[in-house]
Amino acid sequence: KIDIFNHIFPKTYFDKMIRIAPDGKDMHKRMRNIPCLVDLDERFRVMDKFEDYVQIICLPNPPIEVFGPPSVTNDLARLGNDGMAELVQKYPDRFPGFIASLPMNDPKGILSEAKRATQELGAVGVQVFSNVLGRPLDKPETMPLFDLMAEIDLPIWIHPARGADTADYKSEPKSHYEIWWTLGWPYETSAAMAHLVFAGLFDKHPHLKIITHHMGAMVPYFEGRVGPGWDQLGTRTSDEDYSLLLKKLKKRPLDYFHMFYADTAVFGSKMATICGLSFFGADRVLFASDSPFDPEKGSAYIRWTIEIIDSLDITPAERKAIYEGNARRLMKLK
Repeated sequence: KIDIFNHIFPKTYFDKMIRIAPDGKDMHKRMRNIPCLVDLDERFRVMDKFEDYVQIICLPNPPIEVFGPPSVTNDLARLGNDGMAELVQKYPDRFPGFIASLPMNDPKGILSEAKRATQELGAVGVQVFSNVLGRPLDKPETMPLFDLMAEIDLPIWIHPARGADTADYKSEPKSHYEIWWTLGWPYETSAAMAHLVFAGLFDKHPHLKIITHHMGAMVPYFEGRVGPGWDQLGTRTSDEDYSLLLKKLKKRPLDYFHMFYADTAVFGSKMATICGLSFFGADRVLFASDSPFDPEKGSAYIRWTIEIIDSLDITPAERKAIYEGNARRLMKLK
């Protein structure tokens, strides 16, 4: 079982992040309450509860670009990726690979660090967040990363990013009841997917591998809106003409959304897993837990996700593909 999306802080990265983060003391308190993020002994204790279980590791939220200008974020990205590579090298039986993080506020740094991490450090892909300091991913400064990853044929993971400062209503200054997380994060991922689709990314790179966190977010459940709804793109808009865009795309919008990959990190929801699996198909779904952000601080999401996958009415070959086969194929693992 290869868990392709879970989170960890290399100690050197964590220590520097706490020093430079505007809310460093608060962040340290939050992270201290989840020992698995930094304590390897505790992490291994949790992992040992599950038979034949390994992790592809990556940094958690927040995105690196929130910590400062490019001079800061380039150093932080290098520090994080070096720390990840060291963990993989030291514990290959635990961590068969890592996902690189990038200084997304530096167009040149994005490409140079992506190349360094994948070609020199052995990263199995890169992680981006659903926006870059409030800007969508289909901007000219970030699209070259997708060209690069298509060229080297390694996946891009999309993780949602949104905070309480994004209000639920225009009349209010902030989000309440953690709506920004519960409902805002799935929206963020879905909006990022839509921007990439309508930018023509999959027409340009039909074999590009993009793994969407949380089982494709809202998209599978809203298949009707994404399908027949977006077939009528422009009929609800009076200040912009979308007719040429639909003609320019080689496929229906819905067909492009089927070209994304998705992970099983849905916090123990079997119905969400079934819905996403039906939408993407077993050859595009990968096992992931989002550990250690669960009520047990490490083991619950892993256990629940395994129980769900084991209970699905699918073939043994499909189950193996979800657990490990798709990961080995996409990330070129041995």
